[in-house]
Amino acid sequence: MIKTPKAIIVIFGATGDLAKRKLFPSIYRLYQSGKISEDFAVVGVARRPWSNEIFRENVKRSIHHFPDDNGGQDIFASHFYYHPFDVTNISSYHELKSLLSTLDDRYNTAGNRIFYLAMAPDFFGTIATNLKSERLTTTEGWIRLIIEKPFGHDYDSAQELNNQLRMAFTEEQIYRIDHYLGKEMVQNIKVIRFANAIFEPLWNSQYIANVQITSSEILGVEDRGRYYESSGTLRDMVQNHMLQMVALLAMDPPIKLTAEEIRSEKIKIFRALKPLSNNEVEQYFVRGQYGPGIINENKVVGYKEENDVDPASNTETFVAGKLMIENFRWTGVPFYIRTGKRMQEKSTEIVIQFKDLPMNLYLGQERKTHPNLLVIHIQPDEGITLHLNAQKTNSSVTSTPIRLSYCNNCADKMNTPEAYEILLYDCMRGDSTNFAHWEEVALSWKFVDVISNVWSNNKATEFPNYESGSMGPKESDVLLEKDDFHWWPTITTRFKGESDNENI
Repeated sequence: MIKTPKAIIVIFGATGDLAKRKLFPSIYRLYQSGKISEDFAVVGVARRPWSNEIFRENVKRSIHHFPDDNGGQDIFASHFYYHPFDVTNISSYHELKSLLSTLDDRYNTAGNRIFYLAMAPDFFGTIATNLKSERLTTTEGWIRLIIEKPFGHDYDSAQELNNQLRMAFTEEQIYRIDHYLGKEMVQNIKVIRFANAIFEPLWNSQYIANVQITSSEILGVEDRGRYYESSGTLRDMVQNHMLQMVALLAMDPPIKLTAEEIRSEKIKIFRALKPLSNNEVEQYFVRGQYGPGIINENKVVGYKEENDVDPASNTETFVAGKLMIENFRWTGVPFYIRTGKRMQEKSTEIVIQFKDLPMNLYLGQERKTHPNLLVIHIQPDEGITLHLNAQKTNSSVTSTPIRLSYCNNCADKMNTPEAYEILLYDCMRGDSTNFAHWEEVALSWKFVDVISNVWSNNKATEFPNYESGSMGPKESDVLLEKDDFHWWPTITTRFKGESDNENI
């Protein structure tokens, strides 16, 4: 039986949006479910001159929508403490060290500490260095550091940041969060592949025609215009979330289900990605920027009209790409990715398209059959759908597409664990399987930097090139049409009331 973790969680940036929307609710869910015991404390660290009482009221507001049994939220909030902090002032670290020592004794946490940097990355290196020099990392228990993305803005800056962190923490102590890796159906990719005899033998270039990964959002940049101007979709989505999903889909079976062995197989995929020359970037990747359009029957502005966005901005809000993996398993199989803002719907899906039979006796009127597809629904619904061909009663000797669907969260969405809940618990247990290792980060930046540099040097003249409410620029369709494929549409209503013979 796994022991209930006990630790002090120190959240730098505890007055920010991430802490309020994700971290406090996730810790509360863990507390409610008994995954963490009464032996825990949370110390909020930020510049605002708050008191413990103000901080606790803020925590309770962030979890008020959860059921509160017998005043449980008040008891939970009593474990939270606030410490006004200046990251550049050494005396702040001395005061924090004294507080942590007091809380270690009060909550019997044995010196176990998680330092969560939920703030802008400008001070990551400074905080790590001072935590080490002022001996906040010297305890009898374990020490872990959680880092939010962005982890650098290119390979050089990421390496510089990593060197700073490694002066204070070992690689085994650093947990780089990619919240996509905490999503249940992303974690299910390994299970679908390696626990089913009907899939793994077919999971190669002999049977698979192409793989498609789509992550689309309805929202625009909202209040993140300043951040997005320095990032763009390539850095914000492709370098981390999209490439991580590619690695999970393409990796070979690990010899054991340990963090080290799974990571080793993922790194092999990053190394096997076909490197692009400057001249090949436009052949393999498409960029876009949304213009005005209609979302849910409401008019919305284009990216250049958003707050804190340069009216002449060349920042991409959409990326589609074709990735080739140069190894024995995947030679010749394109992995297509697309992701963007202000698109037709909020959806993240993976489509595995299997090759057609060399001779099919059950051709329809158009002399072709619907291909077999395995669709992994990541969000908003979680599940899998297998598209097959079958004969309907009283029909002619032709095949009809049918769907076999399983929904992972349809029955009880309220109690489905959120990604941060899963990842926080993993970190407390010392399981780094679903966190990004430095070598993964480095290789993904090296791949993306080539694309980024070409786009920076060749300004797009056609922006905006897709309407809000569409599925991106037409050039992304052409990307697949050149290979005689097309994007499979995402389907908003996947599991409830759908027809089992509906064509897509």
